[in-house]
Amino acid sequence: MHNLEPFYNWRELYIASEDERSPFFGRQNSEIYFEHVIYDHYIHPQWDYFGSQTLYLKLLFVQYEQQYAVIELFGEWNDVLYNDVMYLYRNVIEELLEQGIKYFILIGENVLDFHSDTDDYFAEWFDNLDDGWIIGINFRQHVKEEFKESNIDQYLIFGGEFDELPWRSLLPQQLFAQTNDWVSRQLQ
Repeated sequence: MHNLEPFYNWRELYIASEDERSPFFGRQNSEIYFEHVIYDHYIHPQWDYFGSQTLYLKLLFVQYEQQYAVIELFGEWNDVLYNDVMYLYRNVIEELLEQGIKYFILIGENVLDFHSDTDDYFAEWFDNLDDGWIIGINFRQHVKEEFKESNIDQYLIFGGEFDELPWRSLLPQQLFAQTNDWVSRQLQ
């Protein structure tokens, strides 16, 4: 697990630790020292800790004028034992919402498992989006099934065109345009 690092090809466009409006402003991650673990496995030091014991993230890109954020997730999303969605919502999403962000693209290919508890924080997040949305890209099949069984799918758009989306080959603006166009077409 220590070899899985966050996507870094957009670093010349955006670095969360250098963005004064980011929840991670001023954060300094080690380039060489592995200090965070998920269970008994060290993880790459570039993943950002936000309060969860099993889920980490990287805020890959934020575009305040167009009001969107791209977040890559890593680990086990465990709301039953650790209430990960609470930490995600309170420590990251709320701060982005306060900055006017209302479109969220969650990259989920490195979410290894999902354990649901309640949907309270998902509902609160969704209610605070105005006319925005939350899109999940490339989540694993068993994670998507757990989302559906937990009724998270009423708040989070995933599957279909968002499965196997080659997001790494796109610029953030292209990724947002594709996802936003898809949502707009569905609402017409």
